[in-house]
Amino acid sequence: MFDWFLTVVVDGSFSWLAGVTGLEFLTYPYMQRAYLSVICIGIVGPLVGSFLVYRDLSMVGDTLAHTAFAGVAVALFLDATLALAVPPLVGALVVATIAALVVQVLVEYTDARSDAALAMVLTGGFALGSVLISLTGGGISVGINQYLFGSLATVSRADVGLLVSMAFVVAVAVMAAYRPLLYVTFDETAARASRVHVRAVNTLLSILTAFVVVSAMQIMGVILVAALLVVPVVTAAPLGQSYKRFLLYGVLAGVVAGVAGVTLAYVYGLAAGGSIVLVAIGGFVAIQMGRRVT
Repeated sequence: MFDWFLTVVVDGSFSWLAGVTGLEFLTYPYMQRAYLSVICIGIVGPLVGSFLVYRDLSMVGDTLAHTAFAGVAVALFLDATLALAVPPLVGALVVATIAALVVQVLVEYTDARSDAALAMVLTGGFALGSVLISLTGGGISVGINQYLFGSLATVSRADVGLLVSMAFVVAVAVMAAYRPLLYVTFDETAARASRVHVRAVNTLLSILTAFVVVSAMQIMGVILVAALLVVPVVTAAPLGQSYKRFLLYGVLAGVVAGVAGVTLAYVYGLAAGGSIVLVAIGGFVAIQMGRRVT
């Protein structure tokens, strides 16, 4: 089914666009995979990031990105030392999900404040990754570099399939749990009084964040992956008169930044992740300047 989707729907759509615009690179399979990837990321990043930003948890994305790096290192380490072929993105997803749950446990059951818990998990994840690299004499560092900085060319059909699947799961989960997520985001005390299962909602948000981070890391890179959770959200904040409209504008900002960033990266030979983030920040600056003028 997914092969049919890539071959018939995606390739057909991009071939039509190439014919209309005269841009031949739209017919290249790896560029089609890159565009499909950033469109998915541009949609689910702001969907989840909006709930994080309004709860002052913007650094959760950065924390889980660094622990996802540790997950990639674990997968490559197992392959190098025990010949266990664990896909790096699967390792990243498992470790990032565990890290998200650890952060929640630290906040709820210890005296650690949320920012301190995030800092401990972030540094612990990065430390684990660096230790595993040293244990192999740096042998797995080459494989890790593409996840640190992102890469257009290394996104395979299997990676896109996993990303589309995760994006679908995230989008459906946000739609299904929209009301509880919104309630807990804006008034957690009232949500508890109304018998909303706040812990379950927080756990869901943490897991969804891990899904988004892992989805984005192969193109964005660990260092920049948190950007699409935050920047499109703050860009859209002045535009939405309702939360649903704000979400729509955030998704639009994320998709535009992703598509424009990938295009610039290809045309000028730039790093894809950095290009996407700079375009997203440029959109934020443009909105703010437009508000000042009006």
